[in-house]
Amino acid sequence: MKKTYINKYESYSCAGDTKSLMKAIYSNKSFVAIDTTFMPENPVALGKMGVDDFFETLSHTVAKVLESSNLKDFSNTLLIIGSSVGGMAESEQHYFKDKNYKNIDPSRHAISVISKSLEEKFSFLDTRSLSTACTSSANAMLLAKRLIGVGAYDNVLVVGADALCYTTVCGFYALSVLSSKPCTPFSKGREGMNVAEAVAVLLLQNTPEDGAVELLGVGASSDAFHMTNPDPQAKGAISSMQNALDDAGLQAEDIVYVNAHGTGTVANDTVEGLAVETLFKDVYLSSTKAVTGHTLGASSALEAIISCEVIKQSMIPPQVALSEVENEKLTIPREAVKKVVPYVMSNSFAFGGNNTSLVFGGVK
Repeated sequence: MKKTYINKYESYSCAGDTKSLMKAIYSNKSFVAIDTTFMPENPVALGKMGVDDFFETLSHTVAKVLESSNLKDFSNTLLIIGSSVGGMAESEQHYFKDKNYKNIDPSRHAISVISKSLEEKFSFLDTRSLSTACTSSANAMLLAKRLIGVGAYDNVLVVGADALCYTTVCGFYALSVLSSKPCTPFSKGREGMNVAEAVAVLLLQNTPEDGAVELLGVGASSDAFHMTNPDPQAKGAISSMQNALDDAGLQAEDIVYVNAHGTGTVANDTVEGLAVETLFKDVYLSSTKAVTGHTLGASSALEAIISCEVIKQSMIPPQVALSEVENEKLTIPREAVKKVVPYVMSNSFAFGGNNTSLVFGGVK
């Protein structure tokens, strides 16, 4: 099996580009803010990118990765999209403007609209689009590793992309899991999550360049415990993490830092904390969603980039906005920790009990 290396990447979120994002994380600064756009009578905190054109930002971010890569173009590259909303925001704009659904273009509503928009500006060998809720871009990474591993493709561009829209904001509000303030993962009395938007782009290749990070292991599970709640015994989360370790050929004690799914909801953080406590004896844990909000289908790709930066910078992210820790058995830093980080695990847990964990390592 061929190895898989993450050679180039870039992102854009409410915290800005990747450089600005890492600065915010290590400075304990959240870019989530209270918003009244979607629900004026019930303000919630959201992670808004503050751009006029989401698809223009998407194309610009992809172009930056191409320009910094060893490729002239993407003609020998597979594009894999991970998204949960696709073109839903555009469909909503038509509906609210016209008060009618008849002018909505179904092809512009689907998940594949993201790959279609990129194909109009870049030439790809082929494209795939995945939508598995909050694990969408994690599963795109998983698929990329497997395809590169068997030699099907030399280059795979993974793009996680989701824009804010009424359907997701109001949908999560209906589930009573949104917070009216920036989220506080793993804290006692946490109120809920912050819906957010982002674009995250990673170029995976079968040979490393300077500064590459290896995607060592991928693991998935499907416990199907409940439509929206995780298994309270954390069986699915433990399984996906163990599967990723097995795929990477590592033991739990090899992992120095776990980038948690850590949405800030009561159910997720309790169960994920239990899973980490069960599998690991001593590991640093934090959730960067306190900085970016939960970018849904883009979150896994965004946090894969954060994981790469943690390895490169030898700096463990603090838990931003942490008040009183709920599970005192977990090692959750309040400030950034300077430490050599050979291996990082990043978790993504989605509705329906579909779970994906990724393991990253420095290139030896």
